[in-house]
Amino acid sequence: MKLKIKTGDTVKVIAGDHKGSEGKVLQVDREKNKAIVEGVNEVSKHEKPSANNPQGGITKKEAPIHISNLSLIDPKSGEATRVGYEVRDGKKVRFSKKSNEVI
Repeated sequence: MKLKIKTGDTVKVIAGDHKGSEGKVLQVDREKNKAIVEGVNEVSKHEKPSANNPQGGITKKEAPIHISNLSLIDPKSGEATRVGYEVRDGKKVRFSKKSNEVI
């Protein structure tokens, strides 16, 4: 499956518990079709005390969210948009379907 969301993109969650949240994509897992988005889908994890973390305790961590639940934000209007590909000036580029602007 062609993934149209890449690391560094600003996305909006369109489905699930975190619907309406926005954030920057930190990492994309192409095999599982999931992405980690900054500030979205945070889970609490209990960590034992160790050399790296002598205090231990509960830490917050972003969990992956499926790509189908994310939509790219149009840089011009700030709204969620679909992504298209086309050849412009001999180069393949991504563009926003709402504003027809190169991303």
